[in-house]
Amino acid sequence: MTQVSMTVNGKAASGDVEGRTLLSSFLRDQLHLTGTHVGCDTSQCGACVVHVDGQAVKSCTMLAMEADGSEVSTIEGQAGADGSLNVIQQAFQDHHGLQCGFCTPGMVMSAAALLKENPKPSEAEVRAYLEGNICRCTGYHNIVKAIMAASGQDVGAMAAE
Repeated sequence: MTQVSMTVNGKAASGDVEGRTLLSSFLRDQLHLTGTHVGCDTSQCGACVVHVDGQAVKSCTMLAMEADGSEVSTIEGQAGADGSLNVIQQAFQDHHGLQCGFCTPGMVMSAAALLKENPKPSEAEVRAYLEGNICRCTGYHNIVKAIMAASGQDVGAMAAE
């Protein structure tokens, strides 16, 4: 076992892990942050996206030991201290960017990374950025609409799929 320490959602966190423990497992099983979902264990679905030192990563393919000393942000850290939704979460709610909700944490975390890199992406840029995230329910139109709205852009002009 190896001790890992990191800052998760602004708070110090540590625990003992085996060398093979994935970051997603550490977050879910030891820190009880179950908003990070694991849908495939193969880096295909994107439900496990978190931010490590400001970069979006698929936590099901990163070892917890690799995040030792890092700043990690999960979906639980996105809301305000009072529980209010952030602008991206609110846009997902307002624009019906979720159905079953399984992919939503990864989509929100990916959207946050995109909007940090590119505050005013085009619809095509949003769609390209989300290629690593799978949603089996919505057909993506409302997810893209929500991200565009979160960026402050008018979504009325978006073509329906």
